[in-house]
Parts: sequence; C-alpha cells; structure tokens
Amino acid sequence: MVTIYDIAKKANVSAMTVSRVINNTGRISEKTRLKVQKVMEELHYVPNATARSLVLQRTMTLSLLITDITNPFYTTVARGAEDAARENGYKLLLGNSDESVDKEREYIDTVLSTRVDGVLITPSGDRSRPHLETLARHGIPFVILDREVPGIACDCVLGDSVGGARKLVDYLIGLGHRRIALVNGSPEVSTARDRLAGYRQALAERGIGFAPAYVMESNYRPQDAEAAAERLQSLSPSPTAVFAANNLLALSLLQSLRKRGIGVPEELSIVTFDDFGYMSVLDPFFTLVAQPAYEFGRQGISLLIERIENRDAPPRRIVLPNELTTGRSVRPAAPSA
Repeated sequence: MVTIYDIAKKANVSAMTVSRVINNTGRISEKTRLKVQKVMEELHYVPNATARSLVLQRTMTLSLLITDITNPFYTTVARGAEDAARENGYKLLLGNSDESVDKEREYIDTVLSTRVDGVLITPSGDRSRPHLETLARHGIPFVILDREVPGIACDCVLGDSVGGARKLVDYLIGLGHRRIALVNGSPEVSTARDRLAGYRQALAERGIGFAPAYVMESNYRPQDAEAAAERLQSLSPSPTAVFAANNLLALSLLQSLRKRGIGVPEELSIVTFDDFGYMSVLDPFFTLVAQPAYEFGRQGISLLIERIENRDAPPRRIVLPNELTTGRSVRPAAPSA
C-alpha cells in the first residue's frame, strides 16, 4: 500500500508537504503541488479516509434520508443530491424511512454513530421534531427537504404545495367540475396541510362550498388507495373529479377505480402532485403539477454544504416553483354534473 512517505521520497519533498497537498492546507507553490500530484497519480495513491478526516475534522460524507425511494419524485431528488455531493468532494449515504417515524429514528441513530458531516432529510411528519432536535444537540448540520416541521428553524428547500393545489383544483373547476374530492396525506405532514389549504382556497375563490365528506386522509402510501376508492364510490352525490395528493396515491387510486369498473376519465377525472419520471415522458396520462425534483436534491445539498462551512448564518428557506402539465386523466364535467 502506497504511503505519503513513498510519495515524499519519489517527489523529493517532505511528508508534511505531501499531506498539505492531499488535504489542501498550508502554503505550497503551484510547481510543488503539481509535482506531488503527478507522483500520486504515478503510484496510484488512494488517500486514507480515516486519517484525512482527522486532519480536516470532517468525514466528507453526507446523509440523505427520504421517505419513499419507490416514489419517482424522491428517486430524482436522490440523483440531484448525489450529483451535487460528488461535485463538492462528498460521498452520500442514502436512507429510506418509509414514512415511519420509528425507522427514521433508527437512521438518525446511525447518522450519529457514523459521524457524517451533515444530513439532508425529508421528515416523516411533525413527530420528527425530536429527531431533528437530536441532530442539533449533537452539532450535526441539517437541511429539511420538501416538508417543514413546526418549531424547527433551519435551512429548508420546499415546493409550493398551496399554489400547486390551487392550480390543479382551479383547472378542474374551469372544466366544469364542482364536486371535487381530495385524497390527501396525513394532517401531521406539512405538505398535506398545505395541499388541503390550496384545495380550499381554489373552491372558495370560485364560490364553491367546502364539503368535509369529500376529503379523506391517508399516509401518502399506495395501499391507502383501496379504502379511498371505496369511500369515493359511497359518496352521494358522487364526485366528478378527485385530487390525489401525490403521484403514487394517484396511480394506486387509478388501479383501484378500474378494478371497480369506474372509468378514468370517463366517469371520474384525476389530478395529482409530482410526475412519474420516464413514465410521464413516454405516456403523459395524468394531469399534474410537476415539481423540479432534481433541483430539490441539488439545492438541498448546496445549502447543507454552505451550512457546514458557516454554522452561524441565519436559516434560509427556498421555495421552488411548480408547473401544471395536462394529460388524459381529466375531461370536462358533463353539463348535468
């Protein structure tokens, strides 16, 4: 195994000079730096990560904790986060909480034991607050992604859930729909609260009364769609359209409705939040509000690295825009609806 002493001997410099080149510390002439780097390449030197972290007081490792890796939105978030981390010399460790506060706690414990430099996290919900407070107590910088947690003041990268929900519902109303149901997430999740707020605002702005019976809660998980489909079928008068609060809910709801013989959009129109990755390009079926998932990851990591560099800076809040994309899952309401 090649050591810094081997490099120093061949480059005819001190081991301290080699260490400074590796860790980018101290004052070294550009000529010496290039000479040492050339020898490192010739000898195929791989820096000892443990030793380097002791010098820099960093592990050059970040953690990304998301709620559902099967969701194309979070898959693309992870891609953006990894690209940004690698561009800045960091490795990225991925965790998936499955919307579980208990599983999230296990990952936080792992983060503490592996000495990562910072954490980019999508909280499972409001009950994530103790986990974030634990990170703060241990001095680990973190950035919240996609969801806010009451009582936690920190850097965050969010989407415009209120505005996006208003766009979707207003679009449906513009096509003549008046009875619009909402299959939402848990009220313990900030995005679900915001999407409900946007839904209600759009109805109010068009003079349509809010009907609590048309709103049903889930845990943003596909398995909740079957119960939602049964509930939709039992409503009277029946809705002509439904806003599914995220993409996987929409897809599972579509399957459940078709299994019950309910045609989409022939009998019930569906709109949703977030696209389906390559599926949206190949077959843009759903009308949806698309969020820049890749930018969520990139900007989240950028904020995190800036926070690691400057821990005393005031918290920053970035809200990314979204865009309405029309598909075949919606059609105008019948005149009698």
